[in-house]
Amino acid sequence: MSEPILLGLSGSLRQNATNRRLIREAARLFGAGTFIEADLNLPLYDGDAEEADGIPAEVQILADQIAGAHAVVISTPEYNKGPSGVLKNALDWVSRTKGNPWADKPVAVMSAAAGRAGGERAQMILRSFMVPFQPRILQGPEIHLADSSNEFDDAGRLRSDRYERTLGQLMEKLRAEAGF
Repeated sequence: MSEPILLGLSGSLRQNATNRRLIREAARLFGAGTFIEADLNLPLYDGDAEEADGIPAEVQILADQIAGAHAVVISTPEYNKGPSGVLKNALDWVSRTKGNPWADKPVAVMSAAAGRAGGERAQMILRSFMVPFQPRILQGPEIHLADSSNEFDDAGRLRSDRYERTLGQLMEKLRAEAGF
């Protein structure tokens, strides 16, 4: 059997965002395999632009990465009580590509946010955004990383054994769901 390919999507574009750190920690705990961090720095969805120019190359790359991955982890910040526009825009663009790269794909959803709820509302909304794509979204254990800027050490590792243990359990379930 080949090594698994894990794709990570962070709803934040900042290089050192806590959601990027969280998907990187998820990849570490997922274990052996190839980890690809998706680039969600895409143009804003515009139906007129799509009609005139077709699907942008960077959107097709993302759709192909989703289709080629054995499993996907998505981490969203919480902006104004919802997921980031960056993440919603990426989902909207990918929905316009041929086929459905999300269909039956094992997906783990998590969130990291400054607030005490750790992005719980954003994660709930993100889960509802995913319904039309029909992936296999794991139901838990849930990861809502609160006060996220204080939850990583200088090496980008989670400080809390509790969060690391829970994320490890989620990645173990994701790996099994992907057949590895």
